Amino acid sequence: MIQNKLALIALGANLPSAAADVGETLRSAARILHENRNTTITTFSRFWKTPAMPAGSGPDFVNAALTLRTTLSAPDLLALLHDIEARFGRDRGTGRWSARVLDLDLIGYDDLVLPDRNIQQDWMALSPERQKIDTPENLILPHPRLQDRGFVLAPLAEIAPEWIHPVTGQSVTKMLAGLPDEAIRGMTPFTALEMPVLP
Repeated sequence: MIQNKLALIALGANLPSAAADVGETLRSAARILHENRNTTITTFSRFWKTPAMPAGSGPDFVNAALTLRTTLSAPDLLALLHDIEARFGRDRGTGRWSARVLDLDLIGYDDLVLPDRNIQQDWMALSPERQKIDTPENLILPHPRLQDRGFVLAPLAEIAPEWIHPVTGQSVTKMLAGLPDEAIRGMTPFTALEMPVLP
């Protein structure tokens, strides 16, 4: 049996689901994760308002991050995240950076590197043009765009600032500090959105 592993999850949405507004969708997805017998949320960031990427492509996003402990393998945890997305009506065929009702990304899983360091580094170095069209066939961990995304790193820095990227050796705090200004421009934490109340 897999030992209790630490996983980093990024959450985001910029469209209401059929049953709830964006904030409630994120709260409900977190509760589903927490109530699963194989996953337990340990920390949850604030919600952040983030401009859609690329600019003008849709409404502002609400983003957050959480850490959880899990006995699932990384592929099984990813499958659970995709299942939860589907419950809220996520259509994964609408494009890489399209508007969406729910996005749950597996960002990191302890210090696991998948499928290997060379392939991980190739995906990390992918040009912005290729990022729009290339989709990996296999799970890549840590998420290959982690170090570039303010909307992931800012929430993550609230709850796992000292987590170390197993390929670059940089902490979440250092990766966030190294971002250009445009990567976090327009991002603001919400104070009015209530965080999930977990059992």
